[in-house]
Amino acid sequence: AMETELRQLRALRENTAGVTQKFIVGDVMKVDLDAFRARIVVDKGARDGVFVGQAVLDEAGVFGQVARVSELTCEVILISDATHAIPAQVNRNGLRTVAAGTGDPNHLKLPYVSTAADIVKGDLLVTSGLGGVFPAGYPIGTVIGVRRDPAASLAEIDVQPSAALDRSRQLLFIWVSPAPPQTEPVTK
Repeated sequence: AMETELRQLRALRENTAGVTQKFIVGDVMKVDLDAFRARIVVDKGARDGVFVGQAVLDEAGVFGQVARVSELTCEVILISDATHAIPAQVNRNGLRTVAAGTGDPNHLKLPYVSTAADIVKGDLLVTSGLGGVFPAGYPIGTVIGVRRDPAASLAEIDVQPSAALDRSRQLLFIWVSPAPPQTEPVTK
């Protein structure tokens, strides 16, 4: 068990190289058993610098976002929660979209993709970095199904999350490094 935990901690650190300068590792304490919510309680809180809206990762991908913080613990909403959505893009071609939770820990949807969009089964979906909450390029999931109805304007796209939403015990709370400041071009 200790070897497995050490392997997971090393994987967490290795998968964030270049993404963030500051992070802490937290342990899952409690899982919300409500069938309509996908939330957990983790042993990190305000005392550790955790804040509402903070990105939470596991060793394989985006796990969720901090929803509430107390002094010693926090509540994390998983990306699979039916009320959660995350800015995303297709790694293969840069197509931007939104990944939305469905309430199922093994299933996300892309509800706003045109039937004409270049997206296929097997495409890797990553964070776009838009909004500044999640680091750009971190795995969200893999497209497992694309259904296009010629009579509809939007495709039905299913995604399997990269993170082990129903199994991870150690999570990484990250502070996203700010983008370098943009300079205005010099004109005469």
